[in-house]
Amino acid sequence: MNPDLSPRNSSALAALLAKGVRMALPLSVEIGEDVDVARISGDDVVLHPGTRIRGASTVISPGCELGREAPVTVEDCHLGRGVRLAGGYAARATFLDGSSLGLGHHVREGTLLEEQASAAHCVGLKQTILLPFVTLGSLINFCDCLMAGGTSRRDHSEVGSAYIHFNFTPGGDKTTPSLFGDVPRGVLLREKAIFLGGQGGAVGPVQVAYGATVGAGSILRSDVVQENSLTVVGPPPSMTESDYSGREYRGLNRLVAKNVHYVANLDALTAWYAAVRTPFFAAQGPFGVWVGQGAVAAIESGRRERLSRLRTLAGRMDPAIPAQAQFAGAVEALVDVFGPADPGAAGLTPPAALTEAMGRAAGEGTAYLDAVRDLPDAVAQAAVAWLSGIIASRWSAVAEILPAVARIGSRFGG
Repeated sequence: MNPDLSPRNSSALAALLAKGVRMALPLSVEIGEDVDVARISGDDVVLHPGTRIRGASTVISPGCELGREAPVTVEDCHLGRGVRLAGGYAARATFLDGSSLGLGHHVREGTLLEEQASAAHCVGLKQTILLPFVTLGSLINFCDCLMAGGTSRRDHSEVGSAYIHFNFTPGGDKTTPSLFGDVPRGVLLREKAIFLGGQGGAVGPVQVAYGATVGAGSILRSDVVQENSLTVVGPPPSMTESDYSGREYRGLNRLVAKNVHYVANLDALTAWYAAVRTPFFAAQGPFGVWVGQGAVAAIESGRRERLSRLRTLAGRMDPAIPAQAQFAGAVEALVDVFGPADPGAAGLTPPAALTEAMGRAAGEGTAYLDAVRDLPDAVAQAAVAWLSGIIASRWSAVAEILPAVARIGSRFGG
């Protein structure tokens, strides 16, 4: 028997039920007036009571399950196949196949969870990119960072519960993006996993090497550059007081270099999506294409955020301090280095062997993760060199504008 539908939701709910979407209590499900029901699959999609779907760009692919543990709201989100959102709120985020979030998640713009990335309950994300398999525990705030590492669901980078990425300085700045791993090596799914112990944190911006283990309770305030290492941070010194205005910026060049390196990594990721991932999204039909567009949009959102934060930082500079005045005067030229994301940055084209192998795999119906794992080592190494070259090209341009920043960047791969 057909349910008694309310006037506001009647047509959308009826259309979804007719497509095969499962709803135990349809009248408890809210479908926004701007939602395009054609972008919601009817194939094994489950909308539990209390689900709210909003936004004209929202995409829900086959096999998704929303609200199993509590009400969930998705707003202008792109959900790949088999995504599980147990209960919470997500807006302007993209979730690729098999990714999941537990109860009480709060996810905002610029967030991208790649295949089988996951988080447990009460996790906050914004401008966060998790490459495949990365796992977050519970009670975590992990905004403004990218994490990679690991080779499978059994061998993955992980963040322990009650971890915070401190992304807001006492001076009110958010030029604080951190890299846990990187893009050129991370996308090839061959690197050692990173482990950040629970009840800890990182004061952004920092960079952490593959294979690094950071002990529980540690607060990182500097980079972990040694791979396959154990870092345990001791207790902070006893309380001290000193004059502080919030605008000293003694480490300005390092701060700017970290932001440059982060955006350059996002450019490399954009290039990877354009040259390598596109055929796999296309092979999934319209839903795959839409989700792929959402992933690219999330990366671009991260680029815009970081460049905007650099401009804001420049506006806080003291013209009486030479280093600060130099940065403020060069910030627009610095932003122009990145311009719109350009997959062919500096004329660097992807290796033909890479695009041919991945295009062939997509055409044969091979899953993306399997195709990456199947790449011969020589092809994978060529891919790393190509992506690293994109980052290096950005640094070459920055060196002409802010040489001191580029010199610091060379210490961590710039």
